[in-house]
Amino acid sequence: MQAIFSNLVSGIIMLVEGSIKVGDFVELESGLRGEVREINTRATLITTNDNIDILVPNSQFINNPMMIWTLRDSIRRIRVPFGVAYGSDKDLVKKAALEAANATPHLLSGKGSKPPEVWLMKFGESSLDFELVVWLTPQAVKRPSTVVAAFNWEIETALRKYGIEMPFPQRDLHIRSGSLPIKLTAADTSQDSEK
Repeated sequence: MQAIFSNLVSGIIMLVEGSIKVGDFVELESGLRGEVREINTRATLITTNDNIDILVPNSQFINNPMMIWTLRDSIRRIRVPFGVAYGSDKDLVKKAALEAANATPHLLSGKGSKPPEVWLMKFGESSLDFELVVWLTPQAVKRPSTVVAAFNWEIETALRKYGIEMPFPQRDLHIRSGSLPIKLTAADTSQDSEK
């Protein structure tokens, strides 16, 4: 009864405050992401990007932190990390990444939009680590995984076009000269005698 009462009160608070509304794209503390379809007195219906409907008790929206991607504005910026091999021409990397950004349909364009940027973030263990920083269209904000996959696809295509190498972990193995003793077991010696 206490849980039912808590969800009922939470639902009333949500409806009165209007902090969450139908059409908002939310991400709960549990990692659940989706679009709010209905707000009822006991539970809120969220539809994920995989088109799965999930009823979430209203108390979770009141008692736990969450991200509302579309609360005040439906335009958001994302960062798409990628790395290139040491020795790569930074200006060419920037050119390739900007071409990749412009090749996707998710980039916000038009009056008042901000251009994409390429930032060199750090010197990684085996790569120069960059981020492609882009502003998304309102439709793309609700599809974060699809959007990142599209940008990654175009980044790889553009880097390959300009012959820029993407790194992979490498380890050098140094073998010292000398001998290595080999110990034979009884089974090894019996097999040798049979031959």
